[in-house]
Amino acid sequence: MAQMNVSRRSFLAASTAAAGAIVLALGGCGGGGNKEQGAAEGKAVEGGTLTAAIAYSTANSYTPVGVSAAAVMAAYCHTCEALYDLDYTTYETYPALAAGEPEKVSETEYHIALREGAKYSDGSDVTPADVVASIQVEMENALYAPFLSFIDKVTEEGNGVCVTLKYPAESLLKCRLATCRVFPKGTAQEDLDKGTFLGTGPWVITSCNFDAGGAVDFEPNPNYNGSKPATAAAMHWDIIVDETSRTQYLTEQTAMVMESVPAANVDLVKQSGATVETLDSFSLPFLMFNTVKKPFDDYRVRQALFYAIDVEKLISNQLAGFAKPLTCFLPENHTNYHQAATVFTYDPEKAKALLDEAGVKDLKLELMVNDRWPKDLAPQIKENWDAVLGDGAVTLNVCEVDWAAFNDPKDAKYDILLSPGDPSCFGNDPDLWMSWWYGDNIWTSGRTFWQHSDKKTFGKLQDLMQQAREATGDAQQELFNQCFDLLAEQVPLYPLMHRQVSTAWWPNLIAGFKPVTTTGLYFLGASCTEESAK
Repeated sequence: MAQMNVSRRSFLAASTAAAGAIVLALGGCGGGGNKEQGAAEGKAVEGGTLTAAIAYSTANSYTPVGVSAAAVMAAYCHTCEALYDLDYTTYETYPALAAGEPEKVSETEYHIALREGAKYSDGSDVTPADVVASIQVEMENALYAPFLSFIDKVTEEGNGVCVTLKYPAESLLKCRLATCRVFPKGTAQEDLDKGTFLGTGPWVITSCNFDAGGAVDFEPNPNYNGSKPATAAAMHWDIIVDETSRTQYLTEQTAMVMESVPAANVDLVKQSGATVETLDSFSLPFLMFNTVKKPFDDYRVRQALFYAIDVEKLISNQLAGFAKPLTCFLPENHTNYHQAATVFTYDPEKAKALLDEAGVKDLKLELMVNDRWPKDLAPQIKENWDAVLGDGAVTLNVCEVDWAAFNDPKDAKYDILLSPGDPSCFGNDPDLWMSWWYGDNIWTSGRTFWQHSDKKTFGKLQDLMQQAREATGDAQQELFNQCFDLLAEQVPLYPLMHRQVSTAWWPNLIAGFKPVTTTGLYFLGASCTEESAK
């Protein structure tokens, strides 16, 4: 297996789980790490406007609290710092609002000083009270609480804060604090929702509309005194969900950088002269089941529907080979990879046998399909399922997903959802990824409803995950393995494959740009060139 260059193409985890080092290194598999250089890179200069074509939109609140929308998260990487931030090109943490590394007071207590002279974009000072309030609100958030469950409390202390842990977990500290972006204590909810709150990052959002067809504009923060200053005079993002339009923006050089080049368009973009780099990732399509609705409360039925899908054919026909079949929740080149006890290969007869074992006959179902890129997978999935269940057994409902409609298990009407996901935007250790979809949060209480439909098995997973957080070395890996086996057996929500992501850019127009393996684009360290700054 060829390994990608560590500084740029490896998916390295400086973040770790519990006290053991959990290092994620995604090497080049099946095309991962493939880069085809287009035009020569130009000379970096100050000034000019950085431009991008962004693939994901959201019409919901832009609040940084519990943020999960890909485009919004990417924007806040540029405008709103945490104590420690992730460099998404390496997944290493670095001091952002923190003055340096945490000062260890005891096994469970750390003092973190604030960067001297740190100010918001309006020139006002950042205070320890702001930091405490920003972390506390995330600890109380339904989505982020599982990430931060190891933290007992955060208090003001001199020129910084004191973070007290519930148990020794030093290796989690910086990477999880990176999910807590700092804004002034007492910021109005309206300002948070509109994305107009004050931040301390190198850029300031001057206008934002993250809906499809919208745009986001940035200007440099004149009061930023950190290590990654903006070098351009402005930055402009167009939110272009339509793949054809987004490709055209790039090939016509309306945008310097394009997020998520469609697999079918990779060759076209290369032929235009742009650079395209394809990286292994945790970007994936998943099936999510309504586990309080019969017969989807039976894991054998859920398994049957996975066995009925010809994933190899999906990858070949719909993704031009830019993905890899699943053998574990984690990608195979993740350091903590363990082949799950249950691996879903295309086996219609096994699918039928599982349905018979579960006593299910004449099953009719609706597959709700998120109207993003996974919609291209849906027709073949329907064809595969119809072959097992009977012609016309499956109805497709392609739509924009209203996640709020899933919240109450008593009113949940859906059967199965096909949707994209990628929690690597928060970090990259196994505990974080599992906590996102399977922790005690809105995913299991208000989407799959798994913690309601199977309290015993859900509780078993939570116990295993907690033991893994507190373990180290081989003992921790064994606990992770048990988690992966349980998830592959139960599949309340489970990936179909691990996708590769392609990013395209014009190196003659932008210097210092590096693609990332998660959703969004990352422009810290990038500059316009002599050609584009004219």
